[in-house]
Amino acid sequence: MQSLGNPSPNTSASRAVPFKAGNIGIAVMVLVFLFAVVFAANQNDVIGWIVAIIALGWLLLAAFVVFSVRGATRRAKEKFATAQAGFAAQQAAGNSGGTTVVEDQVARANAVRDEKLDHSFKIVQVQAKVIRDYLGKDEGMVDRAIETIEITAHNGRGMIKKNDGEGPVSGTVIS
Repeated sequence: MQSLGNPSPNTSASRAVPFKAGNIGIAVMVLVFLFAVVFAANQNDVIGWIVAIIALGWLLLAAFVVFSVRGATRRAKEKFATAQAGFAAQQAAGNSGGTTVVEDQVARANAVRDEKLDHSFKIVQVQAKVIRDYLGKDEGMVDRAIETIEITAHNGRGMIKKNDGEGPVSGTVIS
C-alpha cells in the first residue's frame, strides 16, 4: 500500500503525481462553473447567468488562492534550501555559525559598558572640579559633589568584571 502524498521509492519520479488538495478544489470549482453555465444556457434566464457569474468568481478566487499558496510554498522551500546550504557550508568550514553571533553580542555589550564607564569617569572629573572650586566656600555643594562621586564610583565598580569574567570586582578600598 502506498501513501497518496509520497510515491513509493520503486516508482519513477516522472510517473508519480503527488496528491494536491488544490487540484481537487479547482476541479470541483470548474465542474460547478460548467454546471452553472449549462443550466443557464438551457433555462435561458437571468438568474441562471447570475449563478454562472458567481460560480466563475468563486472559481477565479479559488485558483488565485491555490496558485498563491503554491508559489509561496515554493519560495519558502527555496529559502529553506538556501539556508540549509549556507549552514552546511559553515559546518564544513568548521565554523559553528552561532559563535560569530555571540561574539558580536559580547563585543557590543563590552562597547556599551566601556562607554558607560567613560561617562562615569567624566562625572567624577566634573565633581572633582566642583569640589576644588567650592571647597571652603559652599559646604553643601562640596557634600553633594562627594555624594555624586561615591554613587558614580559604586555604579562604575558594578560594571567592571573580574578577571575570570564572572560578576563584578570585589575588594576593600584602602584610603
